[in-house]
Amino acid sequence: MQILIVVLLLSIVGSLGHALSSMASGAQGLERSQRMAQALTVRISLSVALFALLIVGFHFGWIQPRGTH
Repeated sequence: MQILIVVLLLSIVGSLGHALSSMASGAQGLERSQRMAQALTVRISLSVALFALLIVGFHFGWIQPRGTH
C-alpha cells in the first residue's frame, strides 16, 4: 500500500513537471495549451485517485494514522 501511495505521489509531481515544461517551452498557441491542460488533467485525476485510495485504505484498515503523543 505504501509503495502505491509513493508511486502516485511521484506520478503527480511528474505530471506537474510535464505541465511546467509545456508551459516553459518555446511553442506557442493551441498546441502548448492542449499539452499543458492534458498534463494538469492527469495530475488532478491522479490526486483524486490518491485521495480515494487513502480514504478506502483507512476505511478497511490497510493504513493506520500515526498520532503524536
